[in-house]
Amino acid sequence: MKVDVLSDVLRAVRLTGAVYFDFELSSPWVAEAPNSREIAAIVMPGAQRVIEYHVIARGTCWGHAIGQEPICLREGDLIVFPQGDAHVLSSAPGMRRQPDVSIYTRNGAPLPFVQEMGGGGPERVRVICCFLGCDERPYNPLLSSLPSVIHLQAHGTNATTGWISTLLNVAVRESGSARAGTENVLARLSELMFVEAIRRYLETLPPSQTGWLAGLRDPIVGQALTALHAQATETWTVERLARLVGLSRSVLAERFMEMVGQPPMQYLALWRMQLASRLLTEGAQVGEVASAVGYESEAAFSRAFKKLVGQAPSAWRRGAR
Repeated sequence: MKVDVLSDVLRAVRLTGAVYFDFELSSPWVAEAPNSREIAAIVMPGAQRVIEYHVIARGTCWGHAIGQEPICLREGDLIVFPQGDAHVLSSAPGMRRQPDVSIYTRNGAPLPFVQEMGGGGPERVRVICCFLGCDERPYNPLLSSLPSVIHLQAHGTNATTGWISTLLNVAVRESGSARAGTENVLARLSELMFVEAIRRYLETLPPSQTGWLAGLRDPIVGQALTALHAQATETWTVERLARLVGLSRSVLAERFMEMVGQPPMQYLALWRMQLASRLLTEGAQVGEVASAVGYESEAAFSRAFKKLVGQAPSAWRRGAR
C-alpha cells in the first residue's frame, strides 16, 4: 500500500485552520504580530504550535520576520511564518509598532474579523490573515524542516503559488459573505492553502537541500519513508528496509541520516510515539494504543514512550483531557 507521507503527517499532527482577519488597509499603515506562542491560547486553544500566514488579496505591501530583511509582497503572494516568529506587515519597509494582543480576542464573534486601518492614503491593500494550529510534540518532522519565512510569489519568473490563487479567490468571496457555514468553509480553505504552500515550497528546494521535507522527494529516502509510514506497526529493521529500496544497509543508513537527521529506526520509533500520542489524546487505553502502534506488550510500549517523550503514556493521556 503506497502512502502519501506528507498527508500522513498532517493528519497525525491534527492540522486545524482559521481565517482570522480580513484587513482593508490604506497608506500609511503597519501591523506587527507577536511571537505566535504569545497568542496561541487565544487564536487556537489547545494547539501546541501556531503558524501564521498572510495572503495579499489586493495591492502591494512589505513583510518580514523581526530581524530579517523586508520582502515586497504583491497581489496574490503568500507569506508564511512556520516557526511562529514575530513579524511585521506594512505599507513601506522599515516601519514598526507595538503589537496589540487584544485584537485577537474573539468574545464569541464569528470569524473572520473584518477591519479597516491606516492613514487614509491612496495606496490600498487587502490582506487575509490565517492561522494554523498543530501538534509539535512528541514528534512533528515537518515543523523542523521548515524555515522561518516562506514567500511564494504569484507573478513573475519565480511564480510558485499555482492554484493557491484559486483558493484565495474563493476565500475572498466567502469572507465577504454572511452565509451559513462561512467560518467552517474558511477554516478548511486556510488548511488547503497551507498544504498547497508546503507543496509549492518543496518544489523550490535546491537539489542539495537536506531535511525531512527534502527527503520526501529523494528517490531513496522518499521510498524508505513511504514504506515506514505505510506499515508503521511492522517489525522493521534497517536490513529489511535496505532490501526494499535496493541498497546496502550502510548506504541506506548513511543516506537517511544525511537527509532526515536521524537513523531510520529512530525515526520510526518517534513516529510511532506521535501516532500513539494522538490515540491517547483521543481517550484510548494504554494497552490498546500499544497494540495499535506495533508493540507486543503494554510494558514495552510504556518504557519506549517514557524514554522518547519524557513522561508515561498514562500521564500524557491525563494531561490531554
